[in-house]
Amino acid sequence: MANFICFDLEGPLSPQDNAYELMKLFSNGDRIFEVISRYDDLLTLEEREDYEPGDTLALIVPFLILHNISEDNIATLAAKASLTGGAAKLISWLQYSSWKVFCISTTYEQYAIHITQKLDIYAHNVACTPFPLDKFRAALSQEESKLLRQAEEDMLTMRPPTDDKRIKQSLDSFFWEKLPATDLGTAIRQVKPIGGRRKVDALKRFADKYDQPLAKWVVIGDSITDFRMLQAVEEAGGLAIAFNANEYALPYSTMGLASTLISDLTEVLEAWPKGQRGAVERIVKYKEKWDGKGDRGYFHWLSGRKDINDVIEVHKRIRKLVREEAGKLG
Repeated sequence: MANFICFDLEGPLSPQDNAYELMKLFSNGDRIFEVISRYDDLLTLEEREDYEPGDTLALIVPFLILHNISEDNIATLAAKASLTGGAAKLISWLQYSSWKVFCISTTYEQYAIHITQKLDIYAHNVACTPFPLDKFRAALSQEESKLLRQAEEDMLTMRPPTDDKRIKQSLDSFFWEKLPATDLGTAIRQVKPIGGRRKVDALKRFADKYDQPLAKWVVIGDSITDFRMLQAVEEAGGLAIAFNANEYALPYSTMGLASTLISDLTEVLEAWPKGQRGAVERIVKYKEKWDGKGDRGYFHWLSGRKDINDVIEVHKRIRKLVREEAGKLG
């Protein structure tokens, strides 16, 4: 009998944040991305209607166009991208052990397909964000260019999270009032990143295709784009794993692992087919007693746990080590 597992891509399988790296291709793009990423967190936390975590990938489109970033740039970054420590080993073992392996990622399809191919994950088992960037790259009017450059100048004076109130007010005005009044605003409306509820919908489509309820699934995520998927599987009685996760993902997970190697999950995943949550809980709690060592093997059973501040700190340390600059993003 097959077992079913679904990974988020950026974090669990590759340490790179592709959108962040794309924005670094032009001057001050990293700082602009950090402000927009924080704005994404703020919109998610206020539960803005019709907004999902990860819609950052739509919000940055006008700036990619302004600076002539292309689909070829995405492909080049994907070719250079590294894998998370132990990812290739773990995926190979899972496939050898008759698991069906899936990936649901907020990232653009040009990147997601390249990385999952490196890991021999079938393309039809991957859900990601369609992104015909080159189609959007019509000539900008002088007015639109001026509007975007002014927005960039404003964002470069903002420091998240210190300036959260200002970020919210300024970007609300830009993204929901000024930009929609331009032809370029149509680009944002066409890009629908696979984050938040859209990740849950993608998982349910895979589950329905194979007639496997969420209680039978293992999912692995690490950030605000994953929390609803983790929550859905945890509430269904499946296994939701937070790997080097942040404070947005950990509270919704069944268990957590902070480690430089995702292959440290092998023993847990060996136990899942034999005894489901009960078997996993026994292993995780045993490992938790002995704590991790150095930068590996910090397991925590999170289901039903109230105080996770100490867990957040451990994950924050390892997350920063593994994901470097991308680790500070929501």
